Amino acid sequence: MFTALTSLARLFRIARTLAEYDALFPLERLGVAPGLVGLARLLGRMFASSTAKQNADGRPGQRLAKAFEALGPSFIKLGQALSVRSDLVGEDIAADLSALQDNLPPFSGAEARDIIEAELGEPVSHYFSHFEDAPVAAASIAQVHFAVTTDGDTVAVKVLRPGVEARFRRDIDLALWLARMVERTRPALRRLRPVEVVRTFEESVNTEMDLRLEAAAASELADNFKDDPHFRTPSVDWIRTAQRVLTLERISGVRIDDVEGLKQVGETVGFELRDILRHAAEAFFNQVFRDGFFHADMHPGNMFVAPDGTLRPVDFGIMGRLDRKTRYYLADMLTGFLNRDYRRVAEVHFEAGYVPRDKSVDGFTQAVRAIGEPILGRPLHEISLARLLAQLFQVTETFEMETQPQLLLLQKTMLVAEGVGRMIDPDVNMWLLAQPMIETWMRENRGPEARLRDVVDDTMSRLENLPRLMTRAEAVVDALSDGVARKGAGGRPEFRGRQSRWVVQCLILIALIALISQI
Repeated sequence: MFTALTSLARLFRIARTLAEYDALFPLERLGVAPGLVGLARLLGRMFASSTAKQNADGRPGQRLAKAFEALGPSFIKLGQALSVRSDLVGEDIAADLSALQDNLPPFSGAEARDIIEAELGEPVSHYFSHFEDAPVAAASIAQVHFAVTTDGDTVAVKVLRPGVEARFRRDIDLALWLARMVERTRPALRRLRPVEVVRTFEESVNTEMDLRLEAAAASELADNFKDDPHFRTPSVDWIRTAQRVLTLERISGVRIDDVEGLKQVGETVGFELRDILRHAAEAFFNQVFRDGFFHADMHPGNMFVAPDGTLRPVDFGIMGRLDRKTRYYLADMLTGFLNRDYRRVAEVHFEAGYVPRDKSVDGFTQAVRAIGEPILGRPLHEISLARLLAQLFQVTETFEMETQPQLLLLQKTMLVAEGVGRMIDPDVNMWLLAQPMIETWMRENRGPEARLRDVVDDTMSRLENLPRLMTRAEAVVDALSDGVARKGAGGRPEFRGRQSRWVVQCLILIALIALISQI
């Protein structure tokens, strides 16, 4: 009871802020606490100031973005998370939320020093010969300071905001309360899995608030690309890294959207803008399909080009993962689209279990064609794979497809990558530049030989499990036989024991036949 009252009070304060920006529509659509939301709207109209009226200007997504900025760090992160969920908020609102700026006033250099000393256990001077108190960037969760280590290395030091964990915990608890209420009261919205959406957001935020995990992500990405001369991740200084402090190699270079700067670098080291595009596309493709581990916050401020032309990513707080099954689904689906084999695209969705079996394959094929033809009919340099995925995700409600958060995150990342590509060269499709490498991967992983290899691997895996299955089955038979013998009712104990063993062995035989039939 107390939790519900506390949540309602907090929800009312949030609703009042949303009302000031004429951005109550998310709560209204969810249908949660309609009386409370209506009261917030009424009070917002009664006490609206001239500033509030200015805040209410713009598109719905723009107003919502302004409201989230006013509500603070948790809601800025929530807005960024929703920007990849066009299935929840719509494509236009998702696009407006993607422009949400995660910039907040910095906390003091003295507080940053205190946190570093508490985390590392020694005075700042023990680890750094020089530490700049003024941060170079300040966001909702952390801020970054430049420094020089006592070993003489130039580094970037990321420090968590004081008290940020408690603020996020309070807001996530409220979000979970709302999500559970939506699942109870709005059955039509359950397919969107609101509780899972909040849990995914919670997991992402928790990862960002343990900077050791971000360090591990940077290290894993570096290992994946250790043999790639065109993509290099900054090295981690593990001695100067803890839960609330992250120290990385400081990189130098120009932002990837600084076209004039890139041209100057190209003239110096002898490369063209299309070389950068090709390297970026190849790096992204390798992250997604080869490794199943990709940088999911690749806006222009997080990618630089070094003086030697090497791509240098930063900020590894938001990463995405795709298991092998999902990667193969994605590869088969995109191949089907590009070949305009819409029937195959539909079949892939049914095979992956993303569309319920009781839905029509023919109907879904028709929907897929309606999505693909307008996009694939454009000139090559205008074809957007990200937009293709976005359009596909928008038919989820009609065919009761379950939301796949990892694919939505990938789609948003692709959309950002394509946008940067168009900034660099609007006449080139970045995916076509990487086509030779993509074709090689497809041949090695989805060609006939690869599919045969997968069948053999799957068969061997099943066969390896057979001895364990037989051992467990024998244990079940013995247990049943002993139980019947002890009971001693309904016939001779020896006969009932043999009968039980015979029945269970028949069941094992049936299970084995079913297992072999799937090989």
